[in-house]
Amino acid sequence: QVQLVESGGGLVQSGDSLRLSCAASGRTFSSYAMGWFRQTPGKERERVAQISRRGGIIDYSDSVKGRFTISRDNAKNTLYLQMNSLKPEDTAVYYCAAGPSNFGFATVYDYWGQGTQVTVSS
Repeated sequence: QVQLVESGGGLVQSGDSLRLSCAASGRTFSSYAMGWFRQTPGKERERVAQISRRGGIIDYSDSVKGRFTISRDNAKNTLYLQMNSLKPEDTAVYYCAAGPSNFGFATVYDYWGQGTQVTVSS
């Protein structure tokens, strides 16, 4: 199992940047593909970005492509999401998640963090 704790959220203005972190416990962080998701009240959860076990395969949603960067440091058991050029529509609770994977992305994300709020004012 892996436990996930997000940090780095906050209140920023449109155009600002934030970096979210997701600290994972346990020794098997590198055996999981990881993803960042976000959700706002009344809307379905959206997958923002995902990354393979070693970081060589990455995917972004169209809504964040070119502005957000997902990365991971397996030596530090940490996942990151660098968010640049933030927009009010990026306002949401952001979650990191882990799922087993032999190659590429996880098909199912089994473990979730508690979420961190990101609010972007116009």
